[in-house]
Amino acid sequence: MRSVGVEEELLIVDADSGEPVALAGAVLAAARRSAAQEGAEGRRDDDPDFEKELQKEQLEFATRPVTRMDELADEIVRWRGESARHAATVGAVVAAVATSPLPVSPTLSQGERYQWLGERFGLTAQEQLTCGCHVHVSVDSDEEGVAVLDRIRPWLPVLLAMSANSPFWQGEDSRYASYRSQVWDRWPSAGPVDVFGSADRYHEQVRAMLGTEVLRDQGMVYFDARLSANYPTVEIRVADVCLDPSTPVLLAALVRGLVETASRAWKEGQPPARVPTSLLRLASWRAGRSGLDGPLIHPETMRPAPPDTVVHALYDHVEQALQDHGDAERVKAGIAGLLDHGTGARIQRKLLGSEGSLAATVAACARITVSEPPRP
Repeated sequence: MRSVGVEEELLIVDADSGEPVALAGAVLAAARRSAAQEGAEGRRDDDPDFEKELQKEQLEFATRPVTRMDELADEIVRWRGESARHAATVGAVVAAVATSPLPVSPTLSQGERYQWLGERFGLTAQEQLTCGCHVHVSVDSDEEGVAVLDRIRPWLPVLLAMSANSPFWQGEDSRYASYRSQVWDRWPSAGPVDVFGSADRYHEQVRAMLGTEVLRDQGMVYFDARLSANYPTVEIRVADVCLDPSTPVLLAALVRGLVETASRAWKEGQPPARVPTSLLRLASWRAGRSGLDGPLIHPETMRPAPPDTVVHALYDHVEQALQDHGDAERVKAGIAGLLDHGTGARIQRKLLGSEGSLAATVAACARITVSEPPRP
C-alpha cells in the first residue's frame, strides 16, 4: 500500500491578542531543548523535526510516512499538540489558519535563501504569510509519478475547495473562502501546469525554468502538484492548512485514492484528459472563491455545478481505490461531515459572528487546532 505523509504550516500568534508574532526561532529553540532533555527515550528515529518557514510568524512540521489513516490522524494530532506545547513556552499559541485574520506585517526569516527571496520578489515575498497543507504519496518511479501528475490535474481544485480556510486578510473579509490561494498564485511558478507526457519532459521543463534564473532552485517550482525533490513521492500542494485536525486526514485519503486511480489508468493505457491549463486556472479560482459554499467547476465537464455534486464526483472517481485501501467508509463519513459543518472558512466566519471579534475568532481557532477528533 502506498505510504502517505503530510506537511502542515501553522501560524504562531500571541496567546492574548491573537496577532501573529515573529517567534519561530524561539519556538524552534524550545523544541530543541525539549528534544535534548528527553534524549532518545520516547522518541523514534523517524520523528520529524520542526522547521522554520519563509516568515518568522509560522512553523512547519511533517509527519512520518504511514500507510494507515488512523496512524496519520494520530501523527497530526500529536505534532499539532507538540507545536502548541513549544509555543506556550514563549507565551504564544498555534492556529491552523491559512492566513491571519488580524492585520500583520510579516517578518522574513533569517538565512541567505529567504533574504534572496525578499530582495528578488519584493512585496510578493514580504506579504507572503500563508499556511498550506502538502500531501506526499509514494510512487515507484518518476515515470509513474509524472503519469499521476498528468491524470490528477482536473481534480486538484476540488481539494482546494474542500480545504478552504482563509477568508480573512489584513483584518478584512476577503470574500474568498481561500484567499491564501490568491496570495500564493503571485509566485511566477505557482498554479496548474500542462500535461507533461513523460518524466523526461517534466525534468526538461524544470531545467528550462531554472535556466531563466527567475527561480533560485528546484524548491521554487511551486506547481500545484509536483515530483518531490527529496523523496520518492508526488507532492500535492494545492490545499490550505485545515482548521479541524480530521480534515487533512480526509484530504490525504482522497489524494492517495487519486494517485492510485491515476496510476492504474496509466498502466491500463488510458490517456490523461487534455483539459487546457487556462480552464484549470479558472476552476482553481472558482474553488478559492467558493470553497464549499458556492458553485464549483466540475472536473469532468468543466461547467459549473453545486459543490456537493462535485465532491461526490471526486469520491466516485476514486471509490475503488478507497475500498482497496480500506478508506471508503472513513472518507464517506468525512465528506458528509465537511458538507454539513463546512470548511474552515465557513467556521471562521461563524466564529466571528458568535465571538464578536477577530481576536476571539483566532483564539477559538487555536483551540480547534489542537482538539482531538472522535474516532470514525
